[in-house]
Amino acid sequence: MKVLLVNGSPNEKGCTYTALTEIQETLTSEGIDSEIFQLGKKPIAGCIACGKCSGTGQCVFNDKVNQFLDLAETADGFIFGSPVHYAAATGAITSFLDRVFRTDSSGGRNAFYLKPGAAILSARRAGTVAALDQLNKYFLISQMPIVSSRYWNMVYGNNPEEVKQDLEGLQMMRILARNMAYMLKCKAAGEAAGVKVPEAEGRVRTNFIK
Repeated sequence: MKVLLVNGSPNEKGCTYTALTEIQETLTSEGIDSEIFQLGKKPIAGCIACGKCSGTGQCVFNDKVNQFLDLAETADGFIFGSPVHYAAATGAITSFLDRVFRTDSSGGRNAFYLKPGAAILSARRAGTVAALDQLNKYFLISQMPIVSSRYWNMVYGNNPEEVKQDLEGLQMMRILARNMAYMLKCKAAGEAAGVKVPEAEGRVRTNFIK
């Protein structure tokens, strides 16, 4: 079993990375493989609604989005991390996730269906709850079970050294990792016991302009 951890910070080893490594170490102790996927500093274009991903499963912009989608198909769980910018997730991870989830659903990949997901945030002071709510919506619309911790999934600090002083925040990361490991093991046990996935229904779209 493997969990993909996405670092949505432009800083490769900053505050968000510090929180993700706490998660990664705990996942390892639970026997779960993991990999940190770095978005990096290069600009990531937003979705232009061109529809080219429909039927191809590839975004027209061949960048980190397509790289990640190829990895996502073989992953069992996901944790997306972002710093807080203006009480929201970063513009980079927002553009990234808009295209990732649009390409997945329109292109028929189903890389995220019923796979556990979670979001974590890092901030100097405030805006974490709004950003957490923003990221959780990607999971909700994609039929992904959301993994929780004992409190909101966030750490505080202006640099990695300060994040390491947020003992409660780091504990939330460890609890989140153990809960993720538990859900993955339960899912595997259910599949081994013959538990079937829910019956699928065709999409119904309501037109409110009537």
